Amino acid sequence: MHKNLLETLATVVGRNHVLSGETDISSFTTDWRKQYRGAAVGVVRPASTAEVSAVVRLCTEAGIAIVPQGGNTGLSGGSVPTGKRSEIVLSLARMNRIRQLDALNDTLTAEAGCVLADIQRAASDAGRLFALSLAAEGSCLIGGNLSTNAGGVNVLRYGNTRDQVLGIEAVLPDGRVWDGLRGLRKDNTGYDLKHLFIGAEGTLGVITAAVLKLHPKPTAAATAWIAVENPQRAVELLSHLKKACGDRLTAYELLSRTCVDAVYAHRREIRDPLPGSAWYVLVELGDSGSSDVLHDRLAQALDTSLAANAVLAKNDSESKALWRIRETVPEAQFSNVKHDISVAVSKVPGFIERAGAALKAAFPDAPIYCFGHVGDGNLHYNVGDAALLAARRAQVNRVVYDEVAALQGSISAEHGLGQLKRDEITRHKDPLELELMRSVKRALDPQGLMNPGKVI
Repeated sequence: MHKNLLETLATVVGRNHVLSGETDISSFTTDWRKQYRGAAVGVVRPASTAEVSAVVRLCTEAGIAIVPQGGNTGLSGGSVPTGKRSEIVLSLARMNRIRQLDALNDTLTAEAGCVLADIQRAASDAGRLFALSLAAEGSCLIGGNLSTNAGGVNVLRYGNTRDQVLGIEAVLPDGRVWDGLRGLRKDNTGYDLKHLFIGAEGTLGVITAAVLKLHPKPTAAATAWIAVENPQRAVELLSHLKKACGDRLTAYELLSRTCVDAVYAHRREIRDPLPGSAWYVLVELGDSGSSDVLHDRLAQALDTSLAANAVLAKNDSESKALWRIRETVPEAQFSNVKHDISVAVSKVPGFIERAGAALKAAFPDAPIYCFGHVGDGNLHYNVGDAALLAARRAQVNRVVYDEVAALQGSISAEHGLGQLKRDEITRHKDPLELELMRSVKRALDPQGLMNPGKVI
């Protein structure tokens, strides 16, 4: 039966774009961190919305589940099959056209397979900014960003992916196409359906294109690397800069010394701009005059002990060098028990203190790598070495997530639930909220064929 289906799908997308050999599909069925591997009937690579529609309809008629996949750079196992049922991987990578750039409306319409960095370049070439920016932007696809409601370093000023979208096009589980590609900033005509699909991780349908918001391209930027005494000082410094700089403040990243030490050990050519501090903040301001403004505010922060020391980048090259430290953190501590949590910004210091004490009591020798987007309350809070803690991963998670819950936070800030947190979320979501989510899932995907085993 599967062979017949693959042959039929080949008539839709072309024989070269239906893969079934183990060697051919292994990169599609294994996640980036190689934590999840699942068998698949095959991989199908459509090149248009019409082809996606036909593939979904044929799979639905055959009762074969569908796993939509973008760049497969996720950290929660959401883009690979579980192997618990017959599934195909639907790769959107060939759908990589920018359909329209409307400079007067400040919008760009892109297909789901566009690489994020390519969208950023297209916007920049038009004198605009597409604000979504994250470490994997050279390989992640916008469809995956939409499906996980990705965050990144610019959320403080511009918001999550959800805030960068005006309209989407999606293929429903029965193969019908919903064309919601409207570049309107005001459209008060009932339920805003695009937000059902954004952040749903492919469990309700397949996003095939989106109308994205563009912003004025900043004319200048200022970057600083700041040593702070502790996370409390970091949050107080954030308040100081927000009060003085308003929406010029684009990024505000917190890094523990363990993170930057890992970077310097991993990439010895990277220079340590301010040795000796336990905590650091990386700050960026956009727009003209930002360098002078940041210089003055940092001088005030040093005078009042909000900051212990600071380095202000003098040019673009120095700014990139500072950002390289932050961007190298994920690869420098690749193998550990990872958490992507959020709490209210004011509660970040309390979380770090509470979780650190609880982990030290339970795992006294396990280092903690704490970094992330403290400007929006999102921390990547990673523990120890995954190989050494493999048998106790659930216990590590429980310690961290209990502290998140005590502070009314979220166990997934920007990476999604995927397979990794599908069961854990039932401990943290209100039963009514879960019931409503399941009702939406049943209404749109009654056969449960869209990315099964993920989210709920």
